[in-house]
Amino acid sequence: MKRILHRIYADYLMPSRLQEYEALLIAAKEAGYAQMSIRKFFRGTRAKRVLIHRHDIDSDLRTARKMFDIERRHQVHASYYFRLCTLDIGFMREIEAAGSEASYHYEEIADFAKQHHLHDPEEVRRHFPAMRDRFAVNVARITTALGQPLSTVASHGDFANRKLQIINHELLADATLRKRCGIECETYDEALLSQFDMYISDLKYPVYYKPVSPLEALGHYPRICLLTHPVQWETNWIDNTRCNFRRLSEGIRW
Repeated sequence: MKRILHRIYADYLMPSRLQEYEALLIAAKEAGYAQMSIRKFFRGTRAKRVLIHRHDIDSDLRTARKMFDIERRHQVHASYYFRLCTLDIGFMREIEAAGSEASYHYEEIADFAKQHHLHDPEEVRRHFPAMRDRFAVNVARITTALGQPLSTVASHGDFANRKLQIINHELLADATLRKRCGIECETYDEALLSQFDMYISDLKYPVYYKPVSPLEALGHYPRICLLTHPVQWETNWIDNTRCNFRRLSEGIRW
C-alpha cells in the first residue's frame, strides 16, 4: 500500500524539483566542474573536474524542455536520449544547436518481444538479427531527420526487459552493427563507465538518488556522471496518466 501511495505522490502531487536541479548546476560550476555531454566526454576532455549530464527522455517532453532551458541559461551542456515515442526532431535540433547532444534511447528488444508475444529469453535472442536490422533502420531515420549522425546511444530499460532478464544493450554487442550505424559509444559500455569516479541515477520519491545525491558528490569525485529522467523532477499528470495506461495495456496484451 505504501508503494502505491508513493507512486501516486510522485506522479501527481510532488512539487517541482527544478529549482534543486538549477542549484546543482550552479554548485557544480562554483566547484570548478566542467558540465558536458556523453559525446564530448567520450571524445576526450582536459578538464580535471567533470559533471556529465545524461537525460533519458522516457516521457514528459515538457519537463525536458524546462531542464534544457535551465542548462542553456547557465551554459551547461548535456546528452538527451529520446525514445521513438518521445522523439521530437525540432527540439533535438535546438539541443544540438546549443552545443548539447540529442540522440536515441533505443528499445528494439523489448518492442520486438512485446509485438510478437515472445516470453522465452532464448527465443528472443534468436530474433536478434531482425532486431538489429530494425535498430539500423530507426537510427537511419532519426539521422536523416536530424541532419547529422548519432554518435552515442542509450539503452532503455522496459518492464519487458526486466521480465526477460535481457537488456536492450545486448543488441550492440555486435561490432558490425555499430560500424554500420556509426555508433562510437553506448552509454553502458565499460569503456565509458570505467572513466567515471561516481555514477549517480535519479529515482522516484521517496529516495531521489542512487547511491548519493550529486550535491554530496561534488568535491569528492572528480568525474561524475548524473543520469536523470525529466518525469522524476516535475509532475505532469496528463503525461503520467497516459504512460501508466500504456504500461498497463502493454502488459495485458503481452
